Amino acid sequence: CVCVCVCVCVCVCVCVCVCGGGGGGVVVAVAVTRAPSYSYLASLPLSLLSSRVPCMAAVDLINVTVLDNPTKFVDPLRFEITFFANQALKDDLEWKVIYVGSANSEENDQVLDSVRVGPIMPGESKFIFEVDPPDPDRIPKGDLLGVTVVLLCCSYREREFVRVGYYVNSEYEDPSLNEQPPEPPQVECIQRNILADSPRVTRWMVEWD
Repeated sequence: CVCVCVCVCVCVCVCVCVCGGGGGGVVVAVAVTRAPSYSYLASLPLSLLSSRVPCMAAVDLINVTVLDNPTKFVDPLRFEITFFANQALKDDLEWKVIYVGSANSEENDQVLDSVRVGPIMPGESKFIFEVDPPDPDRIPKGDLLGVTVVLLCCSYREREFVRVGYYVNSEYEDPSLNEQPPEPPQVECIQRNILADSPRVTRWMVEWD
């Protein structure tokens, strides 16, 4: 497979993968557009990255596994991250997890945690990134239950080059509470399910060393 990604502006990225030989090819993925700073629902499924398609990036994201999923809303989020460095880097990578509190406003986004990983040497690396759950008091009451998004982002020298977005569904384990949600919410009774089989990946070209 050969993949080409082009960002025509900060709001629009187009990625196309073509697979097949013998003079014929099949388009297997095409990215879509997004509103500013909300491209988490566009782009390539992470599974296409597992074969390490040709890329000019110094670092390729190989795989992300969501651990302990589903789990309670109040439990930490845990990701097992595997990446491949094509060269040594002078600075660390910064990984960050963002929980989208509401689709209506970025003001409700929560940076759950960030971590710097380094030194980066050529080859494959793997680590587990565990972050605290979102603060329910910072989520609008109407958005606490239902579907939202969690983002796993990686930057080099404050330039983001890859972002993985997952849909997240939160609901009470007791179906009767979903029909008539209690007030105030019983957060400890809410289950969080990250739809780990359907990630969306956006990649950008950045300056490295």
